[in-house]
Amino acid sequence: EACVESINQSPMATTMATTSTLRVATFRQPFVVGCRKGCSEVAQLGAPVRKPLGQTALKCAQLRGSVSKELSNAHLQAQWARKHRSHLVRSMAYSAGSGDKAQVVFLGTPEVAAGVLDRLLTAAEAEDSTFEVAAVVSQPGKPRGRGRVKGEAPPSPVADLAAKRGVPVENILTPFKAREEAFLERMEAIAPDLCITAAYGNMLPTRFLDIPKHGTLNIHPSLLPKFRGAAPVPRALEAGVEETGVSVAYTVLACDAGPILASERMAPGDEIQAPELLQELFERGTNLLLAELPGALDGSGAAKAVAQDENEVVHADKMSPEEALLDFGHPGGARALHNKVRGFAGWPGTKVDLVIENKKGVKETINVKVVETCVGKGPRADGQDRMAITLVDKKRLQVECDDGSLLEILKLQPPGKKVQEAFAFFNGLQGRPVWRT
Repeated sequence: EACVESINQSPMATTMATTSTLRVATFRQPFVVGCRKGCSEVAQLGAPVRKPLGQTALKCAQLRGSVSKELSNAHLQAQWARKHRSHLVRSMAYSAGSGDKAQVVFLGTPEVAAGVLDRLLTAAEAEDSTFEVAAVVSQPGKPRGRGRVKGEAPPSPVADLAAKRGVPVENILTPFKAREEAFLERMEAIAPDLCITAAYGNMLPTRFLDIPKHGTLNIHPSLLPKFRGAAPVPRALEAGVEETGVSVAYTVLACDAGPILASERMAPGDEIQAPELLQELFERGTNLLLAELPGALDGSGAAKAVAQDENEVVHADKMSPEEALLDFGHPGGARALHNKVRGFAGWPGTKVDLVIENKKGVKETINVKVVETCVGKGPRADGQDRMAITLVDKKRLQVECDDGSLLEILKLQPPGKKVQEAFAFFNGLQGRPVWRT
């Protein structure tokens, strides 16, 4: 009854009957019925809806542009209404809109972007919120795991989070490219006041950028104009920067070149790796975004934003597996290699070729993934084989670079095995010598 009453109060419905069957009729706008965890279909005008309830299905019929749903008895009707009340009300709110709240569309794909969306949805649900999330856009899901079997791919972290937070399925958009005609038409129909992007991963065409009334804001994990591009955090760590940060900037057609609305600086330290730093920067970027959102929505943010200095631009090119091999002849020595391990952590990772003498005395070369390192204190004692790798303090593999500096490996992953501590790898050699190439 509470569910039916909530529906009856919705401006979407023009007729309502609360007899022995639950009946929702004559909707002026699309409406999604049911729990996000169950199966649901969009009820367009004149389209049927189906929602299974255990062994009893909701029977649906098309009645001159209305949607009728019947349960077998009053007990099941009340049970269904109690169970799905919050999802019905939320779905109607998304479909009808509040009328007086600003409409925001969020675009993002990976886990760090899901964190941004989660906080944005929470802010939108606050009693004093002046905006609501009208739609969520993400790249299509991709098969995961080693096998990557063809078939239905799981949703992206952003799409998954949106569904779990109750965003109706028809408001979760997953175009392959942002220039697709159907997607752009849908965005024009939504007519958002503001778009927000966080690691979306698709270039936005001019037609898209012209849609939102107050533009598009992007959370970018660098101090723009430094490290514009696809890999700002890995390239910043690889470069060994002493200061980095996050920027909230307006999106223009040129990559990461728009005016900056807000930024925050931080010192990354010498040990943090790319995945951890990326998470930290997006959390800080979300704080900035939420603080600046009122101004962005009333249009004052655009006037406040500051143009970037094109003379200070540094590009952050996309990484590739071909860059993963560590070069002990690098002019930067151990410090440069340590920074590369930090920056390339996660994907694509860093690797090194090691030469091991097998039990028959034959030397074999293996390619090992280097997971965690530090810079050692040197130089080594005179007379040591410069190519030999030794275990120091019973826990670190010490490798001498061509310039005499020392790189110490804390964790590594031999081929076909799990990540292991350096001492475990060394003990597994059973006294056999190991060299770098």
